[in-house]
Amino acid sequence: MTQGAGQEPVARAAVPPLPAYAPVGAQPEQDDGYTPTQRDLPVIKRRDDSLDYGPLYVIGDVHGYLDELRVAMQAQGLIDAEGHWSAGNSRVWFLGDFTDRGPDGIGVIELVMQLSAEAAAAGGYCKALMGNHELLLIGAHRFGDTPVNSGAGTASFQAAWLLNGGQRQDMERLQDVHLQWMSRLDAIEEEDGHLLVHSDTTAYLDYGDSIDGVNDTVREIVARSDADETWDLFRKFTKRFAFRDEAEGPKAVRELLQVFGGQRVVHGHSPIPYLLGEVHDEAAEREERAAAIQGPHVYADELAIAMDGGVTMSGKLLVVQLPLGA
Repeated sequence: MTQGAGQEPVARAAVPPLPAYAPVGAQPEQDDGYTPTQRDLPVIKRRDDSLDYGPLYVIGDVHGYLDELRVAMQAQGLIDAEGHWSAGNSRVWFLGDFTDRGPDGIGVIELVMQLSAEAAAAGGYCKALMGNHELLLIGAHRFGDTPVNSGAGTASFQAAWLLNGGQRQDMERLQDVHLQWMSRLDAIEEEDGHLLVHSDTTAYLDYGDSIDGVNDTVREIVARSDADETWDLFRKFTKRFAFRDEAEGPKAVRELLQVFGGQRVVHGHSPIPYLLGEVHDEAAEREERAAAIQGPHVYADELAIAMDGGVTMSGKLLVVQLPLGA
């Protein structure tokens, strides 16, 4: 991981080798060396409302596409040619899903961690939400092929991780510092009237009736390290399309806004071509339509903004300043 000025190098903990894929039901050795979440990690900090912050940017699902992320952030003036923070007191929120499917998920995590420290030193901040793929990677590392109650037959985190684009090189490079950072991410936040979430679902309501309540509950579940409880959280974070229906979608958005605040929901998770119903069976047509995505998708009576431009399907990695048109 790139170190910011004056930072001590991060000690690299020994990482157990990736277990060979085994049939569901196999009992892997437990990783007794896993370090529980620490409360004093310096990466995630609460906003200081007394400070004079600059413009707000949100970044959609990255899924391991580190080079594309660097290009997109540099185009917005957020980082320089060497990949260091250059946005002064600006604010940046990543909407989650840093790993899986793409070539360098750990590199993406390390860049976000680096930028978090550099942005804070410059008077801004760079923060991130927890996506379903963060939960998936944590679960695959902790629980392996331990069976979980899926509600649809026997399942395991390891099998789900591989099925959903898990990259072996990410698991091999995964360290305690990455796990601790992911485990402490917020699930939901509000900035300038924008309710930021990863998934286009109302499942956040299952975990509390306030932003702090939801975030505390999610972190507590992850810290308890119970396979079935973590699986249930992961599955709820994979729900999608709650806002897409022309009649019921706006109602679902308003339900979230009424409880948690804000005037618009901003989410990732569901690629915009999926939301538009423009994904068909032919891969070439799917990629052609995804490549046409150039910006966020505003829908549900203009109450929702979708930010997953479909980088995993030849689409665009979206880095956007809010409010739109600013």
